[in-house]
Amino acid sequence: MTPTRRIVVLSIATSIATLALKFAAFALTGSVGLLSDALEGLVNVAASVVALVALTVAERPPDAGHAFGHDKAEYLSSGVEGILIVVAALGIAGAAIERLVSPLPLGRLGAGLGIAAIAGLLNLVTARLMLRVAKRHDSIGVEADARHLLADVWTTAGVLAGLGLIALVPSLALLDALIALAIAVHIGITGGGLVRRSVDGLMDRALPAEELEALGATLARALPGGARIRDLRTRKAGPQRFVEFKLLVAPEESVANAHRLCDELEAVLAARLAHTHVTIHVEPNVPP
Repeated sequence: MTPTRRIVVLSIATSIATLALKFAAFALTGSVGLLSDALEGLVNVAASVVALVALTVAERPPDAGHAFGHDKAEYLSSGVEGILIVVAALGIAGAAIERLVSPLPLGRLGAGLGIAAIAGLLNLVTARLMLRVAKRHDSIGVEADARHLLADVWTTAGVLAGLGLIALVPSLALLDALIALAIAVHIGITGGGLVRRSVDGLMDRALPAEELEALGATLARALPGGARIRDLRTRKAGPQRFVEFKLLVAPEESVANAHRLCDELEAVLAARLAHTHVTIHVEPNVPP
């Protein structure tokens, strides 16, 4: 099993464990804030399973029907996760509004807070490990799952802070529902961001500005006198980067020399950015 799939399996195991802990905390306290945290945990489990399936598909080698590979499956995973997070946010907001309209007393806050704190710590450790793997393997699918867990950690932290205050000042019980509303807004923004990034990937958005700047600087240093670049195009599919451009060389340049220059440019670009595939079309550099 690859490192990316292995870390997602860990995410699934963590999500199941924290889900059980959070629902136990809700059962003890009756807190809608803890219920919102538990509902997000339920989405975590579904999202992690989706991520595992997508990564399994993305890691398949190219075949006759998919000559460029299956890497874009990661964008589908990230998009589904984002949609699930937004749905969870709407559900949490509904539960919070209902509790604002019909308040209920809270109970056994000490035990509930302790259980929720354990769940939050488990998610934090797992999310940090996942971000390391995502960065090392340039996996948007793993990163999306990790960001989701981190959003859950912030949710738990907010709930713990609010309920801790209520435990000290019981007259602030209404704060429970307000915390849940704040959580709904926070994770809704997180989910929307994941959906946007997924759409960008599926629509072949150009590489980020800092990567384009690095490509331009690398090409400028590597190009010999008399040669220039035109019509640079870039896109990304999962961890794979695709760069295309026209290389204009002197009209009298031999095919062998032009081919050697293309090989050199491909090598320096691949060394500058990982998983970069370069396509170059050679043309004579003549005045327009």
